[in-house]
Amino acid sequence: MSRIGKRPLPVPSGVTVKLDGNRVSVKGPKGELHRVVHEELKVRMDGNQVLVERPTDEAKHKALHGLTRALLKNMIEGVSHGYVRTLEIQGVGYKAEVRPPGVRLTVGFSHPVDFKAPEGIKLSVDNNVIVKVEGADKELVGQVASEIRKVRPPEPYKGKGIRYVGEQVRRKAGKTGAKAT
Repeated sequence: MSRIGKRPLPVPSGVTVKLDGNRVSVKGPKGELHRVVHEELKVRMDGNQVLVERPTDEAKHKALHGLTRALLKNMIEGVSHGYVRTLEIQGVGYKAEVRPPGVRLTVGFSHPVDFKAPEGIKLSVDNNVIVKVEGADKELVGQVASEIRKVRPPEPYKGKGIRYVGEQVRRKAGKTGAKAT
């Protein structure tokens, strides 16, 4: 059996899991998430635990077994605690500010870049250079953080740009001085 897939998922108090065929709905204090599970896998409730079962020991079913359990765990964790990705802006004059639909980034272009937050994502800015992406859906939080980083990824010479907090940017040496004749 899959080492991850065979473990039961405990459902914390305040979180409800509803199963409707191959559709799983998880509702908690941070929001509500839905996911359609692969039709060959079976998800069932056993008390206050969620169990994922597979039909055979084929490699395809083993992979789907662990994947499905991990996705359901992320859903339960998201609606109970939520997920946060933090980005850092580095560069002279680079900053971010919260605007009603999302965030406005001033990152060295001739114009500011407005980034609109999708439904279920909360963007906040600390000290004009720290952008926090918060939400219940782990996949969506990561995707939004990645899209914000793509606006101005860190460059290797001076390190200016938008990066994840704790990300190490590999630096390159610049040009050598003027050659002496």
